[in-house]
Amino acid sequence: MSIVEMKVPTIGESITEVTLSEWLVEEGDYVELDQPICEFESDKATLEFPAEAAGKISYVASEGDDLEIGALVAKIDTSAAKEDSGETQKGASDKKEDTQKEKESEKSPASSSQTESSSASGTDSYAKGIASPAAAKILREKGIDPESINGTGKDGRVTKEDALKAEKQQKQSNESKQKDTAQEKEAAKTPNFSNKESFSRNERREKMSRMRRTIAKRLVSAKNSTAMLTTFNEVDLTEVMKLRKTYQEKFVDKYGIKLGFMSLFAKACAKVLIEMPQVNAQLDGEQLVYHDYVDISIAISTDNGLVVPPVHNVESLGFAEVEWKIKELAEKARNGKLSLEEMQGGTFTITNGGIFGSMMSTPILNEPQSAILGMHTIQQRPVAVNGEVEIRPMMYLALSYDHRVIDGSSSVTFLVKVKELLEDPTTLLLDL
Repeated sequence: MSIVEMKVPTIGESITEVTLSEWLVEEGDYVELDQPICEFESDKATLEFPAEAAGKISYVASEGDDLEIGALVAKIDTSAAKEDSGETQKGASDKKEDTQKEKESEKSPASSSQTESSSASGTDSYAKGIASPAAAKILREKGIDPESINGTGKDGRVTKEDALKAEKQQKQSNESKQKDTAQEKEAAKTPNFSNKESFSRNERREKMSRMRRTIAKRLVSAKNSTAMLTTFNEVDLTEVMKLRKTYQEKFVDKYGIKLGFMSLFAKACAKVLIEMPQVNAQLDGEQLVYHDYVDISIAISTDNGLVVPPVHNVESLGFAEVEWKIKELAEKARNGKLSLEEMQGGTFTITNGGIFGSMMSTPILNEPQSAILGMHTIQQRPVAVNGEVEIRPMMYLALSYDHRVIDGSSSVTFLVKVKELLEDPTTLLLDL
């Protein structure tokens, strides 16, 4: 027997542990060389793990296990022969029918020769149902029919005691009916808030995915290890919306993709970041690292959490190129196909909470970056324009920044410059 041990490979410099998120083959399956056998979830991406040999696989690790680099995942028996993939007939089980002989116990019919005493032996007496004078008075006052009472007197006569007993039973019956009616009325008044079908007290626990745990750690780290502040402004998107409406059809015909808000915001930010390198800088120990390029990380929501892959050199790309890059990264992110290289880097981040309806928020820094721009929902609001009130498409902008790197005046100036470019996009297109 020849056994090949499958161990967690080295994935990246900063990755020391992965989670086995899903087995792609069954225990005991015959796997081919380079066939993906499972998926690893790292801090940044989901990766397929290919078989290093052909043979019969046996599990060592389980789904959900956290594994260090070099940990044993599975074993492959290369001496095992490949079985015929045809379906094996699992013994057509002979379904033997139980042909137990039902012994009918033939019972001889009961003799019908019994004489029927259907004679009128129990003929009612003439006195049955007749109430005595005292009983008749009681029954008359209470409206009780004497014939409804089984008299205990001679020949079935209804006595005073029978009448009193019937009166008592009638009283109890009436009280019971009144009580039931009162309860029904009370129940009708009180709404039933505890409908068992719609209320639940159940709980369930699920282990956090590695990506969710990493996101949690990074967010807490950003809050605790940076001097984070947020400044706000608002932008009138009248001209941007007019530009998109006027040239959208021609843009799609030429480039095969729509002109969205994200490329306009990304290009505006890139232009200002080149002019204000301190907003595009990062803190490394006691040194500030300045960048002569702009790599903008785009926040993308996925089922596993938020990822922020960067679009590189946005300052040098055209609007269509930015749109295609964002679309490509978004599709890969939602399909779990982002590579580690595509997740690394970034000098500035843009997040758009507006697609979920957010009106205003304070985005958290994406370390080691020093600033992040938060976009929000567009709302038609009355604003003063040249002394007159007009309804305009307005959006609140939020810039969160690390005050250790960026001064308050720089953050406000950055946001004002971005606002001005978006409110007059011609200057952005002409690079003025």
